[in-house]
Amino acid sequence: NKAKTDCITRNTYVLFVAAFFSLIHNISSSVSHFSIPEEMKEGSVVANLATDLGLDVKTLTQRKMRVDIIANKKYLDVNKETGDLYIVEKIDREYICPAKSREYICSAAKSSCYLRLEVTLESPLRIFNIEVEILDINDNAPQFRRDAIHLDISEAAPKGERFSLSNAVDADVGSNSVKTYHLSESEYFNIEVQTGREGSKFADLILMKGLDRERQAVHNLILTAVDGGTPARSSTASVIVHVLDTNDNAPVFEETVLNVKITENSPIGSLVIDLNAVDLDEGSNSDITFYSYSLYTSEKTQQTFHLNPSTGEITVKGMLNYEDFRIFDMEVIATDHGANSLSGQCTIKILVEDMNDNHPEISVKSFQSPVKENIEVDTVIAVVSVSDKDSGDNGEVDLYIPHNMPFKLRKSSDNYFELVVSEPLDREKVPEYDITFTVKDRGSPPLSDNVTMTLELLDVNDNVPKFPQSFYKIRVMENNAPMALLSSLTAFDPDLHENQYLVYFIIEKEIANTSMSMLFSINPENGDLYALKTFDYEIEKEFLFHIEARDSGSPPLSSNVTVHIIIVDQNDNAPVIVSPWRAHGSVVEEKIPRSTDKGSLVAKVIALDTDSVHNSRITYQFLQVTDATLFSLDQYNGEIRTMRMFSYRDPRHLRLVVVAKDNGEPALSATVTIKLSTVETAVKAYTDMTEVPLESDLFSTLNLYLVIGLGSVSFLLLITILVTIVLKCQKPKSSQTAPPSRNSVISERNSTIADSTLVSNDAYWYSLFLAETRKGKLVVRQPVPKGSRYIVSSIPRGTGVTDTSDSAASTLQVGTSPHFNLSRHVYCHIDLFFSNLVLL
Repeated sequence: NKAKTDCITRNTYVLFVAAFFSLIHNISSSVSHFSIPEEMKEGSVVANLATDLGLDVKTLTQRKMRVDIIANKKYLDVNKETGDLYIVEKIDREYICPAKSREYICSAAKSSCYLRLEVTLESPLRIFNIEVEILDINDNAPQFRRDAIHLDISEAAPKGERFSLSNAVDADVGSNSVKTYHLSESEYFNIEVQTGREGSKFADLILMKGLDRERQAVHNLILTAVDGGTPARSSTASVIVHVLDTNDNAPVFEETVLNVKITENSPIGSLVIDLNAVDLDEGSNSDITFYSYSLYTSEKTQQTFHLNPSTGEITVKGMLNYEDFRIFDMEVIATDHGANSLSGQCTIKILVEDMNDNHPEISVKSFQSPVKENIEVDTVIAVVSVSDKDSGDNGEVDLYIPHNMPFKLRKSSDNYFELVVSEPLDREKVPEYDITFTVKDRGSPPLSDNVTMTLELLDVNDNVPKFPQSFYKIRVMENNAPMALLSSLTAFDPDLHENQYLVYFIIEKEIANTSMSMLFSINPENGDLYALKTFDYEIEKEFLFHIEARDSGSPPLSSNVTVHIIIVDQNDNAPVIVSPWRAHGSVVEEKIPRSTDKGSLVAKVIALDTDSVHNSRITYQFLQVTDATLFSLDQYNGEIRTMRMFSYRDPRHLRLVVVAKDNGEPALSATVTIKLSTVETAVKAYTDMTEVPLESDLFSTLNLYLVIGLGSVSFLLLITILVTIVLKCQKPKSSQTAPPSRNSVISERNSTIADSTLVSNDAYWYSLFLAETRKGKLVVRQPVPKGSRYIVSSIPRGTGVTDTSDSAASTLQVGTSPHFNLSRHVYCHIDLFFSNLVLL
């Protein structure tokens, strides 16, 4: 009423003002009408006011033409240059006229929307009323008040029942408003469009088919509202139908018939099965009130098993024995909590299974022990039987023995097995076997039992004695003590008892008519090897023989080993000085001219050593010397030479002591003292005698007669030696074949000296050497093959030695066996021969 009163007051005021101006200024009371659609672009021309109002365009600016809109916002204006009425700002009809039933500025039809304008001109003043009708366009889509429409419908609702849905609202009017509704496809629902008294459209939801909450608890539908514009606009809303539950489903078990297995002897309280009945309803309609046995369940079953009424668990209540009762049948009922309670049932068959509670048994019927190690393959050693009181797989048994044994099991009949030899046996490798028979059933888990039998192997003589080495090299130092232990040659026989007892002996072998058993002895029990005699390296150097080890088995087995005895030399022989010759004791007197040049040979010391090469290597040194600056001594060949010429200050008599030392450890030595006397006369002749051969001195003019006398004596001596040799050749053969020994030297010591004499004693050889040297001859010693004697040859100095010996003329050959040769250079000095001549 207040709005209506304000509107009447305002209209009255306007009419009064208009009448006042029309009376005074000739104001126009007519109204011009224009129509434009909403949402026109800015600058669009609505009409030409100058033309429509009959105004002169040229005077519009002068007359200050203006447009007044009875509103706060200016949507239109006039161009004073052209008189065009144009749009200043886009016009939204729904914004200007928010309520369709309300006029704008209190004057409009119910479905119309107007803008009222006043065009004012001055000089003279004129006012024109203009109405601009805003026409509706379809610029708004229908809108639902809510995006989702929720409906709760009972699943017991009858077919054809209607449910009201919220309608959509469209801001547009007329044909642009809501025209119809559409529903998404559904087999359960459809819609029916209704028209209201004011032409508004709304829809009803119609149930086309009965609902089932258990099949589909929620139905999601899409409701679409479409207007009548061109092009048509639409909007959607979700229709969510919640199906309300009713108690129309009875509890259902997962399976109506259940077969359950349980092992015997299960403890009381053991879970047999956990029953779970399901009710498709919801809320209290789906709650299971209790589980119970039906009337068809036997008393025996109810006493044996317990049914929990709340959870449906079935547990063991009494003892289970497979042999007493194997099958239990029961029927269980489940009831829900609905107002009209419903129930379901299932049948359970409980099968009692046999448990593997009996261990298999093994029995050894026969076992043969001990057996010989050479027992044949496939020979039966033992017979065993196995059994199990259980049934089925629990009663099926298997028998095993360890895989790493030379035996195997062979099934002879039901539950009987034979143990046979599968590989050759060897007691020396494995003396006994602990055979474990293991029997195991096929239950789950399997049970087993075992028994262990010991098989002993008897020894047979199947192994020959074995020495650690196939060849023994034993070094024995000469001059050993008789019965000295040389080595222990122990063989090993892996057999037992008498097959293991060994006997050692030397295989007979003769060397130079001497049996090995005369030289060596072996302990028959432990193989200790002894020397029966003292060995001399200069006589015997090595021995090669065999030793056999034989067991005491039947038949006996044996093996032998080669023994190589090597006699090792000791430095047991001191050097012997053979030159210069010493007629009286160990002092040698020599004469030398005082005019002797530097480097002249004064004397040559020769020493011999019968030891081995290493021990017999001799070096020479001055032990005493009167003047060390006058003489030099070559340490290897023993030559004494002058280092300078004699002076008047040098004494006439000089003393030289020379030591010959071997290379042994410890070293042995021999000494010789040389007294030198210097002479003034016959320097030239003496010097020549020391440089030219002996034959020139013998046949000189001064000594002719002396040489003739010496030659006669030498010829007689040669005849005597030849006769002696002839007599020696006529000796019996038995004496020649006897083994050489040191006693034989005595019979030869006084033999007549010939050009070639057989000797066996070093002392005798030295005496021959000195005697023949005095005669001016070279003496050469050669070893006799396969013996310890020598052939001594006396050769004139003018004759080449190569006719008698393979050595050089100045070489002295010394040897003690076929395996040893010692060569020395022997020099016969002119001064020695000259002294012999003087003595004669």
